[in-house]
Amino acid sequence: MENSVNTYKKYTLKKLIFGFVLIIALIIISIYALCTGDFQLSISQIINSLLGSGDASSNLVIWNIRLPRIFAAILCGIGLSVSGAVMQCVLRNPLASPYTMGISHGAMFGACVAILTLGIGGAESTGHIAINNPYSITIFAFLGSLLGVCAVLVLAKLKGLSPEAMVLAGVAISSLFTAATTLIQYFADDMQLAAMVYWSFGDLGRPLWPEVKIMAFVAFVSLIYFIHKRWDYNALESGEETAKSLGVNTDKIRLSGMLVASLVTSVCVAFLGIIGFVGLICPHIIRITVGGDYRYLIPLCSIFGAVLVLLADTIARTIISPIILPVGILTSFLGAPMFLYLLTKMYK
Repeated sequence: MENSVNTYKKYTLKKLIFGFVLIIALIIISIYALCTGDFQLSISQIINSLLGSGDASSNLVIWNIRLPRIFAAILCGIGLSVSGAVMQCVLRNPLASPYTMGISHGAMFGACVAILTLGIGGAESTGHIAINNPYSITIFAFLGSLLGVCAVLVLAKLKGLSPEAMVLAGVAISSLFTAATTLIQYFADDMQLAAMVYWSFGDLGRPLWPEVKIMAFVAFVSLIYFIHKRWDYNALESGEETAKSLGVNTDKIRLSGMLVASLVTSVCVAFLGIIGFVGLICPHIIRITVGGDYRYLIPLCSIFGAVLVLLADTIARTIISPIILPVGILTSFLGAPMFLYLLTKMYK
């Protein structure tokens, strides 16, 4: 009995230490992100500004530019990574993620429809491409992403698709949205096409505090829901029959998990654009590191997702400064090799 208790303590201690290390890494990267950029800031300037005694220029850069960007990165990482972990569980497929299920492509389709029909994309006097009505494009992107989710869920409900077949349905829906988006771009003029391409790049510099608050509300409510259902996800990992024998309503858990994961993903994509493969990379790295127990996987995945997206965005801002790369490019460079690795492992 004593050996079992010691073994369990070691089991939990490893995960707590890993979570503590991730939190420290997140704090360090956040401080570095606050300091670094075209306008360099010292630690003392940051502290003074956060305490309300900073100068006007420091306050402007920290409160209006860098802090919203940092919080957007953290919330995006939480939402996408946890959504990916839950989708992989309920669909019982390691390749499932918000990006591979068509949610991002649906949002892109909705954004392109808004730009074409409402004329909300154009160029500033400097030649920089800008979206002059971000809330309209966000609403359309959100509706487009939910359209993709609903299509997959309706197919699953009406045709009784297996979890594996739902992933294939997501890939098919993604292809359909991609084709529709290409058709819209073909008939767009030069400014509209430029705005569509600009929006498709994942950019954490777009949201301000009102958008960040919306993302925070959706991300944390979803995270609380997933943590509440952690035992059900553990049961699902043991198999369909085992979960049912433990009293888990597998159909309800699968549909509700997909719906909540899709909601938080669609909000992130609608405000930030497409940031691919975060939901694919993070859950697998956490599983390799600390195992697949969802009591620990969900909270650790959320912290690691925040670290990954914030680190990627910080690198994107500084690697060829003053040019700021879209963070979606870096996450795709990381995610594509991971996707191929998982694919080869599945059919080895």
